[in-house]
Amino acid sequence: MRYLLLVCDDPTAEPYRPEDDDIVDWVAENDRRSLSVLGDRLRPPADARTVRVRSGQLLVTDGPFAETQETVAGFDVLECADLDEALDRAAAHPMARFGRIEVRPFWPLDL
Repeated sequence: MRYLLLVCDDPTAEPYRPEDDDIVDWVAENDRRSLSVLGDRLRPPADARTVRVRSGQLLVTDGPFAETQETVAGFDVLECADLDEALDRAAAHPMARFGRIEVRPFWPLDL
């Protein structure tokens, strides 16, 4: 099953230390285990746009729609055997220490 790992900033987390950032090892382990589907960093919220259509009108606003101190900084899509494996890989991600990881299973469309 596929899982989305939303990599988020979190002001309550321990301070970021580049020397403890082992993301290269984390990605290599996922590749070795054939779990990686896709992953990348995201530009900051100031570079984002929010798109809405209301009463047929296109509304585009700068940045995220919600005001929050936590932002989505990146994502990974993993193909895991089950939720336990996805949670294990999320716990091993460096941003689990420096931020937080939200794990969500995909909900495939039944077409």
